[in-house]
Amino acid sequence: MAAFEPKNPGYRAAAIAMFDGQPAMHTLGIVIVRLAPGEAELAMLHSPDLTQQNGFVHAGIITAGLDNACGVAAFTLMPREADILTVEFKTTLLAPARGERFVFRAEVVKPGRTLTFCEAKAFAEHEGNTTLIATMTGTLMAMVPRIAASHEPRPSRA
Repeated sequence: MAAFEPKNPGYRAAAIAMFDGQPAMHTLGIVIVRLAPGEAELAMLHSPDLTQQNGFVHAGIITAGLDNACGVAAFTLMPREADILTVEFKTTLLAPARGERFVFRAEVVKPGRTLTFCEAKAFAEHEGNTTLIATMTGTLMAMVPRIAASHEPRPSRA
């Protein structure tokens, strides 16, 4: 993976604050395990409340973890004044989400001024084994405040 230089020297504190501002992640029990410029690792423990009818963690929960890992990884490279929003992702489910713990690892592939492209993988830890259960590609958008429009009149086109 290429080494990226964060635009915000306080990227770590900013990424943690952004993550902590998401009640959904708290509800799911997802936590930040590791941060580096352009990289994030999140994890959650198994909860029966997050399973589907066969006892596996629901695909939507796994997707939420992957999406958020991509968002945090992308956010580490954004300017201080930016916020972030997912604009697109594709998830491929490779194995049932069975395990005691789930890990979501994401890395930035291509950062941009407005759009950042990421890849992520979800792993299930079960009975001492680690299994790749899902992958994601995602595009995230930097939401930077716009400069206030000038109140000067526009030139006439006459």
